Amino acid sequence: MMNNFVIIPLLIPFVVGVVLIFFKDNIKLQRIISTISLIATTGFAAYLVQLVYKEGILTHKLGNWDPPFGIILVADMLAALLVLTASIVALCCILFAFRSIGEKRERFYFYPLVHFLMVGVFGAFLTGDIFNLFVFFEVMLMSSYALIVIGGTRAQLRESLKYILVNVISSALFVITVAYLYSVTGTLNMADLSQRVAEVNQPGILTTIGVLFFIVFGLKAALFPMYFWLPSAYNAPPPVVTALFGALLTKVGIYSIFRTFTLIFYHQPEVTHQLIGYTALLTIVIGTVGAIAYNDMNKILIYNIVIAVGVIVYGITLTTPAGIEGAIYYLIHDMIIKAALFLLGGAIIAITGTSKLKEMGGLIQRHPQLGWMFFVAVVSLAGIPPLSGFVGKFLLVQGGLESQSYTFVIVLLVSSLMVLYSAMKIFMNCFWRAPKLTEEQEKGSTKGILYPSAILLAISIFLGLGAEVVFPYISMAAETLMDPSIYIESVLKE
Repeated sequence: MMNNFVIIPLLIPFVVGVVLIFFKDNIKLQRIISTISLIATTGFAAYLVQLVYKEGILTHKLGNWDPPFGIILVADMLAALLVLTASIVALCCILFAFRSIGEKRERFYFYPLVHFLMVGVFGAFLTGDIFNLFVFFEVMLMSSYALIVIGGTRAQLRESLKYILVNVISSALFVITVAYLYSVTGTLNMADLSQRVAEVNQPGILTTIGVLFFIVFGLKAALFPMYFWLPSAYNAPPPVVTALFGALLTKVGIYSIFRTFTLIFYHQPEVTHQLIGYTALLTIVIGTVGAIAYNDMNKILIYNIVIAVGVIVYGITLTTPAGIEGAIYYLIHDMIIKAALFLLGGAIIAITGTSKLKEMGGLIQRHPQLGWMFFVAVVSLAGIPPLSGFVGKFLLVQGGLESQSYTFVIVLLVSSLMVLYSAMKIFMNCFWRAPKLTEEQEKGSTKGILYPSAILLAISIFLGLGAEVVFPYISMAAETLMDPSIYIESVLKE
């Protein structure tokens, strides 16, 4: 009976997304249904985390077909934590959209699209089958294609072509790589794949297939050199869509790298994990250069996504529990804080009508609440204690030192300073300089749009100050990643 809770985070947004299509012109009802839906999803996701903590890994067999022949959903602690975090982010973004996205976009199926996007995100986290990982990626991407052009501005249409082209190519490579994997192993169930790859000690053909998977997931996670599409594509849609994308979409790619290279392709780390490590370091460096080079708020925040992707992905190469725990902790932190920053950035744009730092100034005088909330988000992003970013980075530094990854530790610490500099550049230009706009010249207000960011910042503060409460869950997630037999036994048990 408990296993049925695994599918609920998928069912709620799917059913509600379909229902919302029929209320296209009733914006108020769409808002109410969407809010209730995501509150319920968040509640069930929190309960699922507790169930996994108490009962261990939960599985749900679709059609009651036993693995490896049937489709299976698997909720281990990592998947459950990410489903909960994604639910909270989606709820806050929906609440922000009420007063920011505009009725025109709301009527263009915004709320159904967000729900279908979440079906893809949740499904990718929960699937135990690598082909269905591809399927859920496509569900997520189809929704994102519509969301990135919603509103139909020239910039959105231009950048969406690049975004769609990159993802179509990566999806084609994904399904080809899955076909190669099936032709070699005869199975697509992740637990069964882990056993079969271990039996033959991952020969060269399987290592090559693993590298192809890394290229696919690296494209979707925006790793170097595949990051090129992200800065301009994420800069085009409205802030709430950018917040959803920045907090969730790249993280699905990161999760896929973690899952496949800890469960399946972990036998030749001198090839696969070394490639992952170098790529992650280059990603951090490129992201850092981008973040300090631009004087546009959106571009700075978007390049900070790139930095975080590199930091988290490097965690897979760290061979100690502290390193893996740090990567998981930082992944959850980054989902929360990136959503908060983009929503706060959206509030700034609502007031000033621009994202260019040169055209901002003095907002702290009339908007002190917004200013200090942004400051707290910046401090958390940079990893200043006692907020959530510090805990994750501290564990990553500890893991890096224990596994003698000194280059990573140096790059991480230097990039943290650059992150602080880039984000403080926004804060100083936007809030502390002489005012650029009078009260009458302001384009809009912050009425009703700061509450979602406040929720996310409160969670970030809790993840920092309440680390002792959260850490047992993180430790359990890391243990499953470091010991594939836990996952295998839970999925393939009779």
